Amino acid sequence: MQIALDAMGGDHAPGPIVAGAVQAVQADPEIRVVLVGDRAQIETCLAAAGAPSDRLDVFHCTQVVTMEETPVEALRKKPDNSISRCWQLLAERKVDAIVSAGNTGAMVAGGLRLRRFLKNVRRPGIAAVMPTLRGPCVLIDVGANVSPKAQHLFQYGVMGEIFVKHVLKREKPTIGLMNVGSEEAKGNDLAKETHALFNSSTLREQFVGNIEGRDIHRGAADVVVTDGFVGNVVLKVCEGVFEFLMKMTFKEVLGALNTERGQGQQALQNLVDRYDYSEHGGAPLLGIDGICIICHGSSGAKAIKNALAVAANYARVKLNERIVQELEATTPVGVEEDS
Repeated sequence: MQIALDAMGGDHAPGPIVAGAVQAVQADPEIRVVLVGDRAQIETCLAAAGAPSDRLDVFHCTQVVTMEETPVEALRKKPDNSISRCWQLLAERKVDAIVSAGNTGAMVAGGLRLRRFLKNVRRPGIAAVMPTLRGPCVLIDVGANVSPKAQHLFQYGVMGEIFVKHVLKREKPTIGLMNVGSEEAKGNDLAKETHALFNSSTLREQFVGNIEGRDIHRGAADVVVTDGFVGNVVLKVCEGVFEFLMKMTFKEVLGALNTERGQGQQALQNLVDRYDYSEHGGAPLLGIDGICIICHGSSGAKAIKNALAVAANYARVKLNERIVQELEATTPVGVEEDS
């Protein structure tokens, strides 16, 4: 399993990124990582980590797309950047997957420029695993496509269903459409058209209809479909609320405990760890001909290690092959092609 890792992407790169790669190859003998970025910085980090050299390679490039830069403009002005070089390695089939904690917009734009989509996929979408009372669900899209068409949203539902079935191991995943109300007539034209597509497809028995934002963590659906703008806002609001609640809980609840303080603190820490984004590694950009994992910008070594493991797992379960098969079987007839 050859994986290109953007060593320069992320808030704390390259140190924790390289450390995560070292941990990944130590944990899984089938993973080989190509570290893409400035050779001198990467080799310094590798030397500090005492890394094995047999499954860690370096692909040198001279430029970096920062978090603050406009994605498309940065990719154009900096052709030798680490994100573009990762996509180049994937396009040339020199690697099976790419992983980055860098500029999310640039990662998506890099994929759109190559247009290496799976058969029948109109637009790729980012799938994020979300905690619920019934176990994890998938929210898709969380930032790749802010102005989708109904067919794009329908395909996100199909890809999300495959993801939940084969990665989260849920036998017959349910699909819900994010909306401002549960009634079928609610929402804008996009929501109504998407609703109709699901109802006219072979997934209609798994489609539970419209769900509201408060229904996500209740576990109303295994797959929650939405556009990239709303999905990104929802994801970041949830991250912020969870962080706020955990900090307040540590401060108020533990401060009030007179006995068993150590056990209470450990219980709360276990809860934090269970829903920590680093446990999931990163979010896949589904619909790409290849595997692309987009990590949180603040990812440390643990998150990068897990992201590389996730990429390897997606290859093992043949996620992309299953997506292609499902799209061919479920895409509603009569939908016009778009560019």
